[in-house]
This record gives sequence, C-alpha cells and structure tokens, in this order.
Amino acid sequence: MEVYNKLLEENKSWSKKMMEKEPEFFSKLLNVQNPQFLWIGCSDSRVPPDVITQTKPGEIFIHRNIANMVVHTDLNMLSVLQYAVEVLKVHHIIVCGHYGCGGVKAAMTNHSLGLINKWLRNIKDVYRYHQTEIELLKEEETKLNRLIELNVVEQVMNLAKTSIIQKSWIHENGPYLHGWVYDLHDGILRPQIDMPPGSRLDHPIFEYDNL
Repeated sequence: MEVYNKLLEENKSWSKKMMEKEPEFFSKLLNVQNPQFLWIGCSDSRVPPDVITQTKPGEIFIHRNIANMVVHTDLNMLSVLQYAVEVLKVHHIIVCGHYGCGGVKAAMTNHSLGLINKWLRNIKDVYRYHQTEIELLKEEETKLNRLIELNVVEQVMNLAKTSIIQKSWIHENGPYLHGWVYDLHDGILRPQIDMPPGSRLDHPIFEYDNL
C-alpha cells in the first residue's frame, strides 16, 4: 500500500469509530463553529495542537507557520486573526513555540537558506533585541531554548500591537493572550507570558487611540 493511501484508510477507520461512538458527531459540527481558542503554533509535525491539548474538533481554531510567528505583513496570519477575533469571538489566543525549534535554530546562524531567509529575519530581530541576555548563557542548547522562549513572548506582544486586538480589547474586553512553549522531552506546555485585555505595551507608540 502506498503511504498516502494509508492516510485515507485511517480516515475511514476514524470516521467509522466516531459514528459508532457518537452518531451525531459530524452533524453537530456541520453548520456550527464556536471555538474558544485561536492557536498560533509552529508547523513542526511533532507539535499537533489538538493532540497535546486533548481538544476535540470545533474547540480550537488553528494557524501554523515556521516558528509560530506573528508578522505584521503576513496577510494569511492577519486574516486568520481577524476572523477568529471578529467573527468567531475567541476568548483566548495562544502563541505556542517548542524547544528545539529548527526555525529558531536556523535564525541563530549566518547561513543563507534561500527564500526562508526573509521569514527568519524576524527571528533574528528578536535575537538582536535580547542579544546581551542570550550571550551570557554558556551552552548552545540553552541559548537556543531561551531564544525560543523570548520569541514566543515577542510574538504575543506583536499580537497586542495589532489594531485587531486593540480594538477588540476596547469594545469586547477580550481576548486574553498567552505565550506557551511545548517541551518535546516530556510533552508539557510551559507558560511564558499572559496578557489580559487592556495590557500595556512595551512602548506607547504602538497604542492606537482612534479605534
């Protein structure tokens, strides 16, 4: 059997099991989507959001990219964010990175990797902001994992700097923003930052006053 056909067979098996367990499972999902969470995570195949959080279909809205970035010129991410906040009315947004992230590791080098250079440049900026703290650390793995944590915090702050979030904070008193890091060694999510609605940003120049 070709490997891709195995996915189709597994899908049929899963569908059958779900129908046997809960006959109305699919009909309940058919016309309604009401998740409480937006997850912005890394594309890494080892970090499936629904598996590590034990959430069911319909409970979590998901956007994934290399190194869980919130980039203000990324129309894909911004479209997902706007839909999640303004239409789905999610209560929480989680930016989740993971230790040992290959994207962050690549950003710490001087190697040219082609098109992805343009994406990794955003992580290099995070390194530049926190270079003094990172370079005080001795082990390369420790430096990498600290940058992964700092990158998550920076991406949560980037969320808060969008007019989408600031407008929702004013008019809807939500959503809450969270930054977590997933540990591949033990499967545990480790919180790094929480920003409730109305949190102050790192500089007032990012705060809009006409929303």
